[in-house]
Amino acid sequence: MNHKVIDTKDVVIRFCGDSGDGMQLTGTLFADASALYGNEISTFPDYPAEIRAPQGTVSGVSGFQVHFGSEGVNTPGDYCDVLVAMNPAALKANAKWAKSTATIIVDVDSFSEAGLRKAGYATDDPAAELHIEDRNIIWAPITSLTKESLADSGLDPKSILRSKNMFTLGMCFYMFNRPLDYTYAYLEKKFGKKKPQLVEPNKKVLFDGYNYAANIQAIANTYTVAPADLPKGTYRNINGNQATAWGLIAAAEKAGLQLFCGSYPITPATAILEELALHKNLNVKTMQAEDEIAGICTAIGAAYGGSLAVTTTSGPGLSLKSEAMGLAVITELPLVIVDVQRSGPSTGIPTKTEQTDLGQALYGRNGECPVCIVAAHSPSNCFDAAFNAAKLALEHMMPVILLTEGFLGNGSEPWRIPAMKDYPTIKPPIIDSCEGAFKPFERDPETFARKWAFPGKAGLEHRVG
Repeated sequence: MNHKVIDTKDVVIRFCGDSGDGMQLTGTLFADASALYGNEISTFPDYPAEIRAPQGTVSGVSGFQVHFGSEGVNTPGDYCDVLVAMNPAALKANAKWAKSTATIIVDVDSFSEAGLRKAGYATDDPAAELHIEDRNIIWAPITSLTKESLADSGLDPKSILRSKNMFTLGMCFYMFNRPLDYTYAYLEKKFGKKKPQLVEPNKKVLFDGYNYAANIQAIANTYTVAPADLPKGTYRNINGNQATAWGLIAAAEKAGLQLFCGSYPITPATAILEELALHKNLNVKTMQAEDEIAGICTAIGAAYGGSLAVTTTSGPGLSLKSEAMGLAVITELPLVIVDVQRSGPSTGIPTKTEQTDLGQALYGRNGECPVCIVAAHSPSNCFDAAFNAAKLALEHMMPVILLTEGFLGNGSEPWRIPAMKDYPTIKPPIIDSCEGAFKPFERDPETFARKWAFPGKAGLEHRVG
């Protein structure tokens, strides 16, 4: 068989399997390798909505989609060029997303009679049943080969099975001419100190997967996606929730204020609170409140006390926060409410993405209660959107709702790390003293914002801050 190396502009790969198959890590490592190689990328992790559904069932399938290319990658893509399915349920749930020209890699060891029945197949021929016989299906014994690769590693059987995702990753690295060095470095950094016994076995199984793909005739061609022509600078891969957190930290630094985040955990916004909690050294304080109302009320208290105050949530939480938002409006306190949107009313479909809260953000309060709305348009843009939302809130003494959504919050893309000298200073209307009686709601003639007096300043005592 003649092997061809085909140049292509962009490729979409979808990794899918049970929640314990490591598909999120596999997709992330492939995306990171592509980003470091110089490709434009866009990713989206697809978590099951159910809480740890039974293993081998369609409802328990999770996935990670990577779209990488040499130009113009703006979304994770709709249909995939390569589908990796680690079990029958993953194939059944995701076959509809494979293009008619797609290559499908499956772990044939998982396609036992019991596995097919658990996934709900009516026949013993999944390809025919799913009408995908015309695709290039690679029935690879991934589990068996992983066990063979690590037979002398000294790892226990459970740890060996956990490594089959690395074998699959090696196959995909060969197919798209990705270098292994980046993943080797990740393994050394991840396990080098705490679990050094895992470093070499994972390197070996990754390399063996690469070699297996190179030696089977089922992968007739490999593909090259050239690096993108990106503006010069230092880049890193970043997801929207992380970018939002960093944008808020940058705004607090530019304003010379402490950042406070009071939030209640809710999918898909929790990662912002988690990221902010890592940065106490940057004058960030976080509080996990007992509910959504407590979260925003602690933030309002922090705004009264002189902090850049933030609360994070998603659709149902935004509903619960609406009355307290009215309090922030009427007291004219700077507050950023981050709404990482998801679909459905109330708890609906918790982890599915949808741009569903604009009407609620604009009008979901009582009476004359307007707020400013800022919306991000990509994962990396969440940094600028968060920075600008904080700037508006602080300089105009008002609540600002920042709208992102699960697609942006969990998705990632290359981000050119900016220089903070290129960002404007934020100048909140803080007042330290005044002549005569202090009038807390007297307007600035240019911004129409009131002055911000922190508690404890002599001569500036008043009922609201």
